[in-house]
Amino acid sequence: MANEIYYIGGNDEHGITPPTPGKRTPVVPGLNRQIYENEFNNAAKNKFLEACLRNGFSVYDVKPESADISINERVRRINRQNLTLLVTFAYNASGNENEFNNISGVEVFYSQTNPRPTQSRRLAEDVYARLVQNTPQNGRGVKILDAGVLSSVNCPSTLIEAGFMTNLIEAQRMINPLFQTEVGEEACQGVCDFLGVEYLPRAVGNFPTLRRGNDGNFVYLLQFMLNLLGANLVVDGDFGANTENAVRAFQTENSLAVDGIVGQNTWRTLLTLAPYPTLRQGSRGSYVRFLQQLLESNRIPVGTIDGIFGQKTLNAVRQYQQQNNLAVDGIVGANTWNSIAKI
Repeated sequence: MANEIYYIGGNDEHGITPPTPGKRTPVVPGLNRQIYENEFNNAAKNKFLEACLRNGFSVYDVKPESADISINERVRRINRQNLTLLVTFAYNASGNENEFNNISGVEVFYSQTNPRPTQSRRLAEDVYARLVQNTPQNGRGVKILDAGVLSSVNCPSTLIEAGFMTNLIEAQRMINPLFQTEVGEEACQGVCDFLGVEYLPRAVGNFPTLRRGNDGNFVYLLQFMLNLLGANLVVDGDFGANTENAVRAFQTENSLAVDGIVGQNTWRTLLTLAPYPTLRQGSRGSYVRFLQQLLESNRIPVGTIDGIFGQKTLNAVRQYQQQNNLAVDGIVGANTWNSIAKI
């Protein structure tokens, strides 16, 4: 693809195993736990890299580890890559870290001491414009931060603070998969604006049918996504036997035709796109995992997010239906999906 001349870096702040001290919400009512900042940062970064791959860019994951990595080490990694640009994902906080408050909104930063300050500012402005236009967050502006990765890397760089984890509504959005996806997609769209590249939306018709023997960016994307779901593939862009086996395992898990071919239904399920299937106790797979994440983002705990619709998920669905004046039957059909599948 022509866009492969662009090499895009994605970076997520802080860590989750172990969690970086202090980088978490107050205790969230209903969930009765704190949400770690990296639960959002890592997921949004992965959605950004997914979008960049779909748009034909080469990508570099600065911090694939779940643990925190020092700024100095991340800068070393970035500066060895000769990246076209870098986008970092983070979440803000304000006030007492143990109490929720009303401060909210998205901010995007760049550094005037970056070697390419003018390009960094333009990149930040383009990303900010898309985020304010398309996410529910109110805009707090494009700001200067002459510190950390922003100022030390050798490519245009911007940092997104997508919300405030000390705001209860925005804390809930941290673990909403639709919000994570939206932030990643809008960051990619801002990158496309900056580079003058036409953006290819996240829709099934924009994903080609793949089978053994294919290669290229979409195979790389497929392998990347399967690994996020637990596969252990070498992400090399070649659709070989191991990739076919991973596709078949995914299809089996999601009650799809097990043919090893990534067609429209397999892509839709990988992406958890609408139309959403009816789910009930005993269902399993990506849409169940998606449902569990949405329930948690509504402050209804499901236990382990494992893609298995068991008793805890059933109880959580019934609780959500009762709270939202829906038929309390524990079945996730059109009415329940229409209510819950939103940011």
